[in-house]
Amino acid sequence: MPYAAAPAAAQAAPSGGAIDSIGTPMLWAATLGAVLALFALDFLLTRKPHAVSMPEAVSWSVFYIALPLLFGGWVWAQHGSQTGMEYFTGYLVEKSLSVDNLFIFMLLLAGFAVPKELQQRVLLIGVAGALVLRGIFIALGAQLIASFDWAFLLFGIILLVTAVKVARDAMTDADHQPVAEMPVVRLINRVWPVAQEYHGTRMTVRSAGRRALTPLAVVTLAVLGTDIIFAIDSVPAVYGITGDPYLVFATNAFALLGLRALYFVLEGALSRLVHLGHGLAIILGFIAVKLILHWAHGVWPGVTTVPTLWSLVFIVAVLAVVTVTSLRATRDRSTGCTGAHDHAVEHDAQRY
Repeated sequence: MPYAAAPAAAQAAPSGGAIDSIGTPMLWAATLGAVLALFALDFLLTRKPHAVSMPEAVSWSVFYIALPLLFGGWVWAQHGSQTGMEYFTGYLVEKSLSVDNLFIFMLLLAGFAVPKELQQRVLLIGVAGALVLRGIFIALGAQLIASFDWAFLLFGIILLVTAVKVARDAMTDADHQPVAEMPVVRLINRVWPVAQEYHGTRMTVRSAGRRALTPLAVVTLAVLGTDIIFAIDSVPAVYGITGDPYLVFATNAFALLGLRALYFVLEGALSRLVHLGHGLAIILGFIAVKLILHWAHGVWPGVTTVPTLWSLVFIVAVLAVVTVTSLRATRDRSTGCTGAHDHAVEHDAQRY
């Protein structure tokens, strides 16, 4: 395949030079301003704790899906079909990974028995932490790509290891570690006393003459701890689609901003996506191979790379297949699964 036909990740820094990007200073400023404004709006919506109704969750989910689609249309019109396709493929990958992340959020919120009216606050803080961490990882990744050709090989290896772990966990049903066994939770319980009851939105209270963390603070710290793992997975994954750090940030930001509302929409349906882990393992493995092929292409120009269009078709096909097979597999046993899930939630909640 001619080099000019290679995906953007391959074109971005063919010899360790400067990375091509559509992100002008004005576009970066406008995007960051919009992200901060949307986050501030979310904070205002959750300032008064309340249980989220389904109509509220659906309306905000529609908004947070329409917004990146409209932005993608603008990218396509202004910067061409290749860049537009890279944006949509990257967004699809990040949105898929964010849905998988919701499983962990569900486990944490259920394990700590977080009251319905406080769940929005925990999710919002988790999204804020994820945005900051991914911004840092994106900047570091861009610098690596600009300076070292082997960064693609490193990212590929990281994703390959992640894909193997996700596949192993999916096959053994071991993808959810008990809340009490999570390293961040064990560490907090050792170094700081934890109150037994929630106290609204307060993070600390006076208990037995000492300042103690509330369960809300502990679950918030646990969510922030998982954000680090999510950033390690997601940033290399989207760099496998595009080498443009602006597009990497935009796809991550759009995928994360709608996560709070999407959680309440999918809360009941997530337990039925039993094959999502298998699909994500395949997608991550595919992107890992794509990154490694790009690195090999720089060393041996005869090596063929994977066009973005093929990546988009492959990812859509995998997600469609695992969604259909998941819904079919759980069609006749959804009631039984719900009962088992509720029992597990009750058992974990008794720990706190």
